[in-house]
Amino acid sequence: MDTRQLAAFCAVVELHSFSQAAERLGVTQPAVSLQVRSLEKRLGTQLLDRSGRRVEPTEAGLRLFRSAQRLLQLEEQMLDEVSAESAGALTGELSIGASTGPAAVAVPILLCEFQQQHPDLRVALEVHDTQTVVDLVANRELELGIVGAARRHRAVRFEPILEDEVILICLPGHSFAGRTIELDELREETLIVMQEGAGVRQVVEDELRSMGVRLRDLAISLELGLQESVRSAVQAGYGVTFISRTAVESDLAAGTLAEARLSGMNATREISLVRASGRVATRAADEFVTFVNART
Repeated sequence: MDTRQLAAFCAVVELHSFSQAAERLGVTQPAVSLQVRSLEKRLGTQLLDRSGRRVEPTEAGLRLFRSAQRLLQLEEQMLDEVSAESAGALTGELSIGASTGPAAVAVPILLCEFQQQHPDLRVALEVHDTQTVVDLVANRELELGIVGAARRHRAVRFEPILEDEVILICLPGHSFAGRTIELDELREETLIVMQEGAGVRQVVEDELRSMGVRLRDLAISLELGLQESVRSAVQAGYGVTFISRTAVESDLAAGTLAEARLSGMNATREISLVRASGRVATRAADEFVTFVNART
């Protein structure tokens, strides 16, 4: 039922006048008359007695008046509650997915700081490979994602927030350490790679392709999942790998891992927020996006 019609009807009953009801509602008298006539037509009964000097409700109108008052009060209460929620403290849960590179360093700190600012909000982080995060956001199973390189997906949009470098790492005593190596040298070394769907792997594949080389043309004997797996394998001395710089900055600073460069390769990637196209964002998601953009 149209609550505007009910509001016009109740105002007429309370004030016993179409003109005074129009003044209260801030509309014209013909508009109030039209609302009441439409309501009477819809209900198939006369609601107001207009024959005297004062407008009075009929028996049917009096019954409707009592019920309409309760309905209008409920509507007002509902609107007040929605307004209070949109202006008050963030509550509920914010579920975010992140690929392993951002999830290793940048994302946990952002989430901890954001939750500290909103202590009534529960924040939950899921860690997957890049493509899985994108798919979960596209399927509306997660509201937000934070990923590295990803193939474009028509159901999501990407909002770049950071830039990251993909580097080649090895042990400090390795012959590659601190050098710019040639492609032929890399072909002679055991290259450890991440699984299909990992953002870093996609960046590396794209860069090698631009150099006229396919990843599978190299000596790949170990495919070990995601960044933490390949990092551990390199630290154990089983080969070299391409990895996000942010994921190993502390190891490089401590001297437990070393950086090398592949001649002709300059691999960078954008770290992006992922949101489902056309989805109406929750207030928590909008606040988090604003928070991230202010920090980066």
